[in-house]
Amino acid sequence: MTVSHTGIRVEPGSFRDPGNRVFHRDGEVLRGLDDRAAEDWRALAASGFFRALLADGKVCGTEEVTATPPWAAVLRHERIPFVSHPYEWSFGMLRDAALRHLEILRAALGDGFTTKDGSAYNLQWRGASPVFIDVGSFAPLPPGEPWAGYRQFCQTLLYPLLLQAHLGVDFQPWLRARVDGIEPDQMRRLFGGARRLLPGVLTHVHLHGAMQQRNARATTTDVRAQLRAAGYSRELASATVRGIEKLVRRLDHRPGRSHWSDYQRTCGYSAQDRQAKERFVAEAVAATGTPALALDLGANDGRYARIAARHAGYVVAVEQDPAVADELYRALRAEGERRILPLVMDLADPSPGGGWRGVERAGFADRTRADVVLALAVVHHLAIGRNVPLAEVVDQLAGLGAPGAALVVEFVHPEDPMARRLLANKPDGLFPDYRRDAFERLLAARCRITRRAELPSGTRTLYEAVVGG
Repeated sequence: MTVSHTGIRVEPGSFRDPGNRVFHRDGEVLRGLDDRAAEDWRALAASGFFRALLADGKVCGTEEVTATPPWAAVLRHERIPFVSHPYEWSFGMLRDAALRHLEILRAALGDGFTTKDGSAYNLQWRGASPVFIDVGSFAPLPPGEPWAGYRQFCQTLLYPLLLQAHLGVDFQPWLRARVDGIEPDQMRRLFGGARRLLPGVLTHVHLHGAMQQRNARATTTDVRAQLRAAGYSRELASATVRGIEKLVRRLDHRPGRSHWSDYQRTCGYSAQDRQAKERFVAEAVAATGTPALALDLGANDGRYARIAARHAGYVVAVEQDPAVADELYRALRAEGERRILPLVMDLADPSPGGGWRGVERAGFADRTRADVVLALAVVHHLAIGRNVPLAEVVDQLAGLGAPGAALVVEFVHPEDPMARRLLANKPDGLFPDYRRDAFERLLAARCRITRRAELPSGTRTLYEAVVGG
């Protein structure tokens, strides 16, 4: 990130359009526009479709404020509660983000506008509702112009959906590995033979790739001229978008139930344990007042994220299993929940910084300074299941909270059935320090423990602590 002497922090991920830069000042999210971008913005602000999208909350709240040099205009945007990346989304989230993008593009085309970009990164979330954030992407549509964002849309939205819907392959590692998404050449190798006939593959993978190769030596001006000569129109562009929408709506992926999707039944909690745990968590979160951001690590079906949401302004629910996270997302979407954001992430391998110089897309730890951190039934999976030293587990949990944040953590004793199951798959004597007294000593070194409670089963202890206290 770049910080100027005026206290302005430039957003590292906004450099790709030099006439349209996002920056932060005094807690505000601002966008600076050059002369051309300012002209496009004022035309956009006067359009009926954009006002309707703003009113419906489908585009992030935006207003023009007093401009400061070197910008011709400055916009102020609403602040999204938590910034996430597409490789942290579930299948249902990525599909709904793609549909929101296409809905917005179709509305723009109907009013003589287009979007210059088609990237999944143009969308964020208010809970389980996608919102388009790249207001600077809108521009008037010149006659005969194709959608400039089609390639980005395919690589960061459509191709990942095709990969998982047709092949059952989780898309998250593919998007995490490459900020620009999946290339057509990669997709063609995966979708050869009879797979070419799967819905969407022939047109958007093979034909798209062939067109790119054919036009590789042509200039953008040449391609535009060819399309205008062929009678490419706004109506044809709208029909193309409707066709892609129809395809995306048909794509789905519902994997069979996994161990984690049935975890609440198989985890070994008694009814008394569960009631005591829920009461402890509710009291701990309530004691913080009204925290702006709560983090639920290992969220599973969202039971404790929902408890936290009774008091917190916003909750990020992190779950390792993509199928379980998707079930949670679909449930939250059906409920109309806008204060709980489910994310797919392995806590033993959290999202790093990515893109240009490793800062274009900030890592999870750099985005997270929660006021409340819930780490329930997580420690033993990291320390035993993933061989992470217990001291480093505590460091990670405490590091995700802001100074003074509340940390609610559960320690599963070595004699607990779940811990014994994990230890049975490890060599004897590998975890001599995995003990309650050692954990408590490490926690006290990083936090001030304010309360502890042993669950009725006698094999699990809950701690409430203050980070850095």
